[in-house]
Amino acid sequence: MTDLPHTSPEKTWHALVLGRAGLDLYPQPDGGKTRDANGFSADMGGSGGNIAAAMGCVGAKVALLSAVSDDAIGHFVRQRLEQYHVSDTLLQTSQGNSRTSLAIAEVRPSDCDVVIYRNDAADLQLHLTDAMQTAVANSNNLVVTGTALISEPSRATSLELMQHAKSNGCIVWLDLDYRPWNWPDLQTTRSIYSLAAQHANVVIGNEKEFAVLTDQLEDYIKQAHLPHMEQTILLKRGGHGASLFNQGQRLDTGVYPVIPLKPYGAGDAFLGNLIHHYNSHNDWQAAIACGSAAAAIVVSQRGCASAMPSPEEINLMQQSATMTPAANWC
Repeated sequence: MTDLPHTSPEKTWHALVLGRAGLDLYPQPDGGKTRDANGFSADMGGSGGNIAAAMGCVGAKVALLSAVSDDAIGHFVRQRLEQYHVSDTLLQTSQGNSRTSLAIAEVRPSDCDVVIYRNDAADLQLHLTDAMQTAVANSNNLVVTGTALISEPSRATSLELMQHAKSNGCIVWLDLDYRPWNWPDLQTTRSIYSLAAQHANVVIGNEKEFAVLTDQLEDYIKQAHLPHMEQTILLKRGGHGASLFNQGQRLDTGVYPVIPLKPYGAGDAFLGNLIHHYNSHNDWQAAIACGSAAAAIVVSQRGCASAMPSPEEINLMQQSATMTPAANWC
């Protein structure tokens, strides 16, 4: 497979992650419905926070680019970021009545309700600063999650930093991270996603997310991964594995089979560990395998950020389990 631009060991950050972080509440006991809960446990959640936590837990120098409210929930997020070895140096405090997001997520493998409260979300108040631009220029990777593109000023900040990253040798990863209730209509979403994808070295999503970006996924992939193009497409296929399309080449991989406790958190664990492993080894197949092992661990446990595995746990998973055979897509 063709490598991405070379990373530099002299840069301050392995990665910066741009996206939301918030409070997750899990009804107890496991397997029950929220309406029947007799208690809740708390964790940090949100795609940006989870991806950053995944990287922090395996030793990456990583910071979160986001905003939280100046209240107990925002302080909870800051404390958990520290616990997961994620810097909050660039984390802003939102002004006015905006609030850090809240999610209530059932811990069950199917019929799993997840209710998210994002009215006037604090993370969408992210403003561009000189410190952020300096940090991006001193980072090997910038990970942008699609929910950061929903509205201003976060949208303009995200697009500006993506352009700034590419001009400073920082690899840009766009995680489509589509949440339909956040967007007014498909046309608006597609327009913004298409603009952001133009600035990305790697675009990541599942088939439903790519269907938001384009009606013709096969044609889009064929065009994007032509030998003379510089974009890599990473298609997440759930229990069927992943497919990577990279400058005329293709890689299909399987998964590490586990009995899931819940259906969410896997994608964030997968991406965070894939990026960090690729940053260290420049090996797509090994990086995807590492991410897949992390994903399997997370879906088999309660929580998201708190379930992100250590390098030792990932190694144990890879030594004790065998990936399923790669299943071709199309």
